[in-house]
Amino acid sequence: MSAENRLEYLQAMGIEVWVPKSANVELPAPQIPITHIPVISTPAPAPIIQTATVENIPSITQVDTWETLATEVKQCQQCQLATTRTQTVFGSGNKNADWLLIGEAPGEEEDLQGKPFVGTAGLLLTEMLRAMALDREQVFIANILKCRPPNNRNPNVSEVKNCKNYLHRQIALIQPKIILAVGRIAAQNLLNTTDSLTKLRGKVHKFTNIPVVVVYHPAYLLRFLNQKNQAWQDLQFALSVYQHNNKL
Repeated sequence: MSAENRLEYLQAMGIEVWVPKSANVELPAPQIPITHIPVISTPAPAPIIQTATVENIPSITQVDTWETLATEVKQCQQCQLATTRTQTVFGSGNKNADWLLIGEAPGEEEDLQGKPFVGTAGLLLTEMLRAMALDREQVFIANILKCRPPNNRNPNVSEVKNCKNYLHRQIALIQPKIILAVGRIAAQNLLNTTDSLTKLRGKVHKFTNIPVVVVYHPAYLLRFLNQKNQAWQDLQFALSVYQHNNKL
């Protein structure tokens, strides 16, 4: 899809597109306001790191293969979600990615397409990545749950427990350099905490030795557009953590 067609599509769905100032594309006149946010291409300042201590995180040591794991997920019958799903949503993207994004659970569109973060929220997530000079093909995107809860309700404790092994094995296979926990529920379950999103944002957490940064869920941002500035701060912080750890 061309840049012009993509912009028109996003505008038609009411999404404010984050466009880099340096974009070398002549864009059509927008039908909705466009927020111009520059892509960060130079090293960001070293972040002020506040490492949150997370207890009871299992070590990632299991030797695995993508084929075995994908088959197990597809055939999973460990909970009642197997009876209501259309299909499992394994995850997608670069299996050797530096960046791993973890959301809550598949929604209706994800359940139908078998891919994470599609629909309007997925399009906004793509723009958030693009603001950091990343494409979806460069990152890996997964969820805490591999099946959609009925009516998009929050995951329950037993469902998270049954799916946890699959996510941990994905992390072990990818070996990312940074994890973005997308939204409150993903962050709380990944980090084994009940802290609020407000308390979790702006800190470097750890999943074993992997830095974790908590960011707003794009579905939340679509409901509360006034939070987009804070969301941009979260992305800048995540990028500074990545650059600092990898000495870019």
